[in-house]
Amino acid sequence: MENEISYAEAFEELQMIVSDMENGEISIDELSSKVRRASLLIKVCKEKISSTEEDVQQILKELDDKKNIETDY
Repeated sequence: MENEISYAEAFEELQMIVSDMENGEISIDELSSKVRRASLLIKVCKEKISSTEEDVQQILKELDDKKNIETDY
């Protein structure tokens, strides 16, 4: 998997593939590999979104826990 690619890079490449498909710029010979690549990019984006969401939830939980500890005193 290409976890080295950033979300922005993956999303930009995905947008280019979709645009090329919409404009008929992808030949039938390229279509399968482009769809496969798009699928991989979607997976990378979903994983990065999920990971970021988990990180944010953890940070919010830590802030809430700290707030509760401070109000106990």
